[in-house]
Amino acid sequence: MLAEPSDGTGVMLPIYAEDHVKGPEWAPYTLLVYGDYECSACRQLFAILPSLETTLRERLRIVYRHYPLSGIHPQAQHAAEAAEAAGAQGRFWEMHYLLFQNQNALKQKNLLSYAKALRLNIDRFRNDLKSRAYRERVREDFRRGVANNVFQPPALFLNGVRHHDVTTLRKALTRVTNSHASAG
Repeated sequence: MLAEPSDGTGVMLPIYAEDHVKGPEWAPYTLLVYGDYECSACRQLFAILPSLETTLRERLRIVYRHYPLSGIHPQAQHAAEAAEAAGAQGRFWEMHYLLFQNQNALKQKNLLSYAKALRLNIDRFRNDLKSRAYRERVREDFRRGVANNVFQPPALFLNGVRHHDVTTLRKALTRVTNSHASAG
């Protein structure tokens, strides 16, 4: 298990039922990410996660929370709401990865195209976006980030220990995977 931080940089809030979670609840490693769909560093992180998931398998649980910086990234809030609308139809993670893969194409027409590719109920998806059905859900994630001293995405917490960039996170996870490989 990773040590708890001694400098107050740990995550203060628990994992909630409405959080987007991949991996088993009992996984020894939980990665909590606050992200923004227009953030290039976030995209970089989500490009490496599949290999980490493959390596750690059921030992890793990933939790994603929205932290759109709308002042800098004008499409981020809308993209987060689109991810939530897809999630309401059971396809959050698929939309999530599509949004990061297509970071420069997050306008309404693009979001509808992704929803069609995922075979979502387009009328429901369009109505959810138009009515801003998930605006408060996204804002709640943002508020939780503020409560966790998040100032910019990606904010990464591995078992409560904050990592300030993908490089330090990768080093920590490499230590974890190496210790499991040598123990096995």
